[in-house]
Amino acid sequence: MSSVATPPTRILIVEDPAARNAALHAALEAAGYVVGDAHSQACAESAMVADRPTVVLTSLGLPEGDGVGVVRAAKAIDLELPVIAMTDSSRPGGMAAVVAAVQEGALDVVDTPVDTQNLLAQIEHAVERRRRRTDQIGATQAEERAPGAPRIVGNDPALTSVLIGLERAARTDATVLLEGESGTGKELFARNLHALSARVAGPFVAINCAAIPETLLESELFGHEKGAFTGATARKPGRFEVADGGTLFLDEIGDLPMGLQAKILRAVETRSFERVGGTQPLKVDVRLVAATNRDLRARVAAKEFREDLYFRLSVFPILIPPLRERPADVPLLTQVFLERCRQTLQKPTLRLSPAAEDQLLSHDWPGNVRELQNCIERAVILCDGPEILPPHLDLASGHLPAAPAADPWAAVDLSGSLAEVSRRVLTEVERRKILDALHEAGNDTGRVADVLLISHRTLMDKMAEHGIQPR
Repeated sequence: MSSVATPPTRILIVEDPAARNAALHAALEAAGYVVGDAHSQACAESAMVADRPTVVLTSLGLPEGDGVGVVRAAKAIDLELPVIAMTDSSRPGGMAAVVAAVQEGALDVVDTPVDTQNLLAQIEHAVERRRRRTDQIGATQAEERAPGAPRIVGNDPALTSVLIGLERAARTDATVLLEGESGTGKELFARNLHALSARVAGPFVAINCAAIPETLLESELFGHEKGAFTGATARKPGRFEVADGGTLFLDEIGDLPMGLQAKILRAVETRSFERVGGTQPLKVDVRLVAATNRDLRARVAAKEFREDLYFRLSVFPILIPPLRERPADVPLLTQVFLERCRQTLQKPTLRLSPAAEDQLLSHDWPGNVRELQNCIERAVILCDGPEILPPHLDLASGHLPAAPAADPWAAVDLSGSLAEVSRRVLTEVERRKILDALHEAGNDTGRVADVLLISHRTLMDKMAEHGIQPR
């Protein structure tokens, strides 16, 4: 199997445009680097956040801000980001700037005018150093993680900071709120948090608050007594009770009905509750982890989520970055999913064609890691030869078809009464609107519900009514 292509190495050059070193730019581009430009400290800071360069090359004299500030900002954004500074040390204050840059963490300082070939060699050394440090950090984190912790694949700095926060939170019993788009793997992170905590010997209990009808959700969470309602033929413990001594994961907490939010708040505050139909308070020792793909702050502002519950849940908030913000992890994840699917389906060795690799790296992944996993699994199933090609990935077509552009009345039966025709038209409009919204949102039902201004539960009911399967 051929290795998956890695994204191009990015070099950010921060310099006065009047002193632009065209020879250096040309040499870097000829070496295969992607070169970015910034002309001030502020622009450099924005570029470091947005583009995630591998190496920063900065002049210490800038029209706006200063190069020492660029070094300081780089280390604040990513401690392992190599920075090479350029300056004329013979000018007044030049040596002081050199000392300051080194103190702030510059990897090296070179005198101007620079020798392009020597500087190119230093940049190549910095790129290799960065690669080794990234590998070392990833290996150390893998060794230090608990043996039972689920594997989280990735070396991107955005993911590394999340894992550091996760490990810090795991040392405490603080309630954690995992925020992120659908498909980013929030339950995997919750299981990882549990495995790293002192509660690892206890149960990990998960419940999807959006997947259970509101009439049953209270019983699922808190349990019920025999005879509490029709069909309650025996006492049943709820998820809070089952999770005693361990971790309770409340997924899709943003879709929790308002009527239950007060009861959840009391349980979070007091670690006690009553079964449905019961009168005796039950105490539990549970660590709570909640997750949502909704903007809870916006829902609080819209009076759709209790503010006091939001603050109780977000003691330690962790934002999981979408896959498009960690592109360096796409090749790593692809390799893992490809090998896993190949073994599961008992297929011979497979490799990705260069065109397929390029397509994976250029795709925006609106469905995040889940979309990538499904894409690779589908490709392995469809591929009969030794090489996966772009048609096997099927990324151009998407997973759900957009509404057809043909005559909208062609598929509508206009027979019968006006009321009957109106119902049929409304049904077709709803179906097409939902399909369109799913297509645009990458099948993220949380985002679709927000766009259509309906609740997630209403959306799921309408999708079931129209025979639209969630992906």
